[in-house]
Amino acid sequence: MRPLLARHRRPLAVLCAVAAVLLVRLPQTSPPGGDVLVAARDLPGGTPLTSGDVRIIRLRPPPSGALSGLPESAVLAAPVRRGEPLTDLRLLGPALLDAHAPGLVAAPVRIPDSVLGALVRPGDRVDVLAVPEAALPASGPPPAPLVTAAPVLAVPPPDGSSGALLLLAVTRPEAAALAGAPHLTLSLHPPVPS
Repeated sequence: MRPLLARHRRPLAVLCAVAAVLLVRLPQTSPPGGDVLVAARDLPGGTPLTSGDVRIIRLRPPPSGALSGLPESAVLAAPVRRGEPLTDLRLLGPALLDAHAPGLVAAPVRIPDSVLGALVRPGDRVDVLAVPEAALPASGPPPAPLVTAAPVLAVPPPDGSSGALLLLAVTRPEAAALAGAPHLTLSLHPPVPS
């Protein structure tokens, strides 16, 4: 065996060198990358985005729905952390409903209790109840929810108005019922089993 290797040592060395050169020259296969906007700092929900709030990085592969440029009048639907990629679902707009059942609309709901509103986060589910103007008698039935387990799409920051504003995903009839109720409150709904 040794004499055979000694005899073919030079051709084997040349063959190994050629193979190494060919391997180095082969195109590197890697997943496609893309430029993606990420938050330049921690940002609260309701922030109108400017170029100073974002930076561009290259990600392989980019997340689904990732933004490569800053849309005009872009407003965050929920808080984001520094370095978090921005996607279409993170902005106020029609894409907010894409992750929910078809046929839902985004309905704004103002509740008078700003402290209660501060406890709610996007992604929570809430029951919305109409509060009667006159106090119910102790023996009277509690009000029935107008909406049950509605997903919270966004919680805009306080704007100086009284109470708190929420954006909920509801059906059109539920949106009409909410619009017709003068006084609303809500309760946090337990998570929906997956």
